[in-house]
Amino acid sequence: MSTTTSEFVDRTVVRTERTLRDRPFVTGAWAGAVATAVMTLFRLPVSRSLPPTGAFWERYAGGDPDALTPAFLLHVLYGVGGGVAFAVVGRALRGRELTTTLAAGVLYGLVLSVFGVRVVLGRLLGMELDHDEAVVFHAGHVVYGLTVGIWFGTREPHDGR
Repeated sequence: MSTTTSEFVDRTVVRTERTLRDRPFVTGAWAGAVATAVMTLFRLPVSRSLPPTGAFWERYAGGDPDALTPAFLLHVLYGVGGGVAFAVVGRALRGRELTTTLAAGVLYGLVLSVFGVRVVLGRLLGMELDHDEAVVFHAGHVVYGLTVGIWFGTREPHDGR
């Protein structure tokens, strides 16, 4: 008996969803990568500066702060790490409504944002954002959190509460 394209896609989706559900850190890595891309696409047209990973690259690796490739790769690595860390939260919220993981993602994004401003920018890099840049920075991290929360919430079964 031959398999139709629709049946093949359905089986592949089910298998993929089961793999992601059974491996929350893989889900987190994907969530972090996608959320970083979404956050970056949000940030680029509205921000007057690149993510601060260029300054981090310069200070701690001796690289060129204007080198886009290492700055963006470092930004993606941070984002993937953040998604993997969120897997703990996402796993704890398993079975909850999508709005719960979405709200948890927003809170998580805000925590990451405050950590970024206070610790990474303030202490490690000695930088202070002006008001407008701080707003864009925080809004970008809310977008990141929304994306991570939705990613986990749509990949876990919930009981409709």
